[in-house]
Amino acid sequence: MGRIIECIPNFSEGRDKEKVEKIVDVFRKAEGVKLLDYSSDADHNRTVVTVVGNPEQLEAAIIDMAERVYELIDMSTHEGGHPRMGALDVVPFVPIDGVTMDECVEIANRVGKTIGEKFNIPVYLYEKAATAVHRENLATVRKGQYEGFFKKIKEDNWAPDYGPCEVNVKGGCVAVAARQPLVAFNVNLGTDRVEIADAIAKTVRHLGGGLRFVKAMGVKLEDRNIAQVSMNLVNYEKTAVYRAFEMVKMEANRYGVSVIGSEVIGLVPMAALINSAEYYLQIENFSMDQILEKRISE
Repeated sequence: MGRIIECIPNFSEGRDKEKVEKIVDVFRKAEGVKLLDYSSDADHNRTVVTVVGNPEQLEAAIIDMAERVYELIDMSTHEGGHPRMGALDVVPFVPIDGVTMDECVEIANRVGKTIGEKFNIPVYLYEKAATAVHRENLATVRKGQYEGFFKKIKEDNWAPDYGPCEVNVKGGCVAVAARQPLVAFNVNLGTDRVEIADAIAKTVRHLGGGLRFVKAMGVKLEDRNIAQVSMNLVNYEKTAVYRAFEMVKMEANRYGVSVIGSEVIGLVPMAALINSAEYYLQIENFSMDQILEKRISE
């Protein structure tokens, strides 16, 4: 197998299907790149894309995608339930095969530099690519969102790593990273009260004293008139999916609210789901070698 990296760009459009398809189509046409998945959410007004490929070709495809994003999305009119700082909001690179984390950090820097110079966009590096400790956490970097960055960018601690020290009115800012795989996992509640989802999220997430590798927030799904606890499990091996799910259920009971479903956004490592299956089915002495598809692909 060749050298492979994964990239999961998130852009701030989840309602206009024509725009989404024009942006995603860049990856369909890119040589050496495979589009694995993309998912749009109208309430979040956001699309999450998963692509893999050879580092050099994927890097070029990300720049082409960025050009299309900045052409089609205007942040000055954007509204949505998900925190965001720019039209192209986050661009994390993940090492998959034959590529080190250090190499992904180098790619994040090159991509960030190019976006800053070519599109006149302030660029912030986070996670393993962060240039300072206070920039490692995406939530900290993105705090204030697009509207707040016009003031935040002028603060001494928040000058961008690349690009101008002034927010691009149309394109906003962008966060670029090198990181480990994560699981985007949401739990839907049997209530429309987003303040309950917020309270649960604050308890479940690490910053609130909850699970070590969980980031969480409460959002309202307007089309279904329900509240949701939206989570990122940044290390699914140490904080399992089932553990996050059960803690949300436990906290929801405090408010007399039931859990009515859950969802995974984008792709998820097979081991993360197998881990949950073992827990709920109480399977003893289970091995990944017992997965039919895994054995067939060997």
